[in-house]
Amino acid sequence: MAAARPFTTLTRLLDAADAAWRALPDSDVREALASHPRIGDRDASGDAAQEQSSGRDADPATARSLSIANREYEARFGRIFIVCATGKTAAQMLALCRERLHNDETTELRAAAEEQRRITRLRLERLAREA
Repeated sequence: MAAARPFTTLTRLLDAADAAWRALPDSDVREALASHPRIGDRDASGDAAQEQSSGRDADPATARSLSIANREYEARFGRIFIVCATGKTAAQMLALCRERLHNDETTELRAAAEEQRRITRLRLERLAREA
């Protein structure tokens, strides 16, 4: 990304970020995914806290179910469940987690990577607006 600068438009920046992300080997994708807080984690901070606010503010039954689904996901895939939470309710995130529990490892890694790409894109768009 640094070598491709300067980006003359937001579209060029976003396209370069997408291309860079999609070119990463699976080991780098796993490393990036490992740094995210769990959905609904009350200890989330910064961008993650804002993006995941509906997960943290869920009703007790949904929060409990989301916590259980997160643990099931971690046991199955060895990493946290990641979803682009912006604009999603806790119930929607819970449904997505339960749905993705049925994926095989390869399919799920690609799904998780796509969610991370969406998160990165939203954060870059927000940074560009604030600049």
